[in-house]
Amino acid sequence: MTEHPVTLAEIIDVLDDAYPPRLAESWDSVGLVAGDPQARIGAVMFAVDATADVVDEAIEWGADLLVVHHPLLLRGVDTVAADTPKGALIHRLIRAGCALFTAHTNADSADPGVSDALAKALGVTATRPIAPIDAPRIDKWSVLVPTAAGDAVRRALFDAGAGSIGRYRDCSWTVRGLGRFLPEIGAQPAIGRIGELEEVEEDRIEVVAPVSARAEILAALRRAHPYEEPAFDVFEEAPLPTSTGLGRVGTLDAPSTLRDFTERVRAALPETVWGVRAAGDPDSIVSTVALCGGSGDSFLGVVGSLGVDVFVTADLRHHPVDEHLRAGGPAVIDVAHWASEWPWCEQARGVLDSRFSRYPGWTSRVSVRRTDPWTVGSVHASGER
Repeated sequence: MTEHPVTLAEIIDVLDDAYPPRLAESWDSVGLVAGDPQARIGAVMFAVDATADVVDEAIEWGADLLVVHHPLLLRGVDTVAADTPKGALIHRLIRAGCALFTAHTNADSADPGVSDALAKALGVTATRPIAPIDAPRIDKWSVLVPTAAGDAVRRALFDAGAGSIGRYRDCSWTVRGLGRFLPEIGAQPAIGRIGELEEVEEDRIEVVAPVSARAEILAALRRAHPYEEPAFDVFEEAPLPTSTGLGRVGTLDAPSTLRDFTERVRAALPETVWGVRAAGDPDSIVSTVALCGGSGDSFLGVVGSLGVDVFVTADLRHHPVDEHLRAGGPAVIDVAHWASEWPWCEQARGVLDSRFSRYPGWTSRVSVRRTDPWTVGSVHASGER
């Protein structure tokens, strides 16, 4: 039997890069649920939910890893005993040698993420987040150091966490100048004498660093700098919006009526008992679209200020929608929660396939099980559901 060349740890690195855990909501639970990071992985299955049927499918297919959107253990638990519903699934996966990994609200806010997959399925392009997430808080450090000691101080700053910009590390900017100082009584100058004005050729080194690394960088700076009292400045940069965040706003390639666009949504998503329903003038023209995979009724108040023609999401309720329309908000299209997030499975599969499909024995698939909980629907004679 050939051992698979990819470890679970390597797969997690790729998933965390695509769906950064820092984007997850504070209440969420994401990441590795069960499995050995050093285990070798060859077969990966993707699903929205880790239901009993999906676990059956994963085990029967021979999956080494099941990647899901919805956390199996979202609420606090004090047992995963095999005689509990969720514990039984965990035990079955472990016994079968199948790891479980979750990408939830971090996948919702990633770029691309869950709402991007939904937008692609519906033909919505040129998207931006409904609720952008600011980039991580960044400091800019400006350190004055004798030229001869510049490399040592720069290296210390890098080793403490400074100097990373995107996929680049050890980044800095340096300008040379003349430093002046006069040591007073009680000082212990590394250069110069008490009571004498000293001039030294110095470099001003500038680096960026996460705000969270301030203590480590300051300590490293003081250890590496030859001066008794290093001169430096720290500036916290203004927060900048990013392309990450919940929901998306975009445009259709061609205007459509609400009636026709609702049919497009129905045709693009997997069929469910919940179905697809719209609220608004069926003959109104739709060009700009807001959408949010999963439950998006919290954005009903926001989308009214975005100038969009329609908002597509899941789990909408009677009174919030009624009040939204009375307030002059755009039309809404309501779909099943599972259906709105299902396109993400293929997106996540593509993330891993693009990195690992070149390895012999690698295989992946999206679960064929529908995990939408609704199973029975009723249609009135008039055709209204």
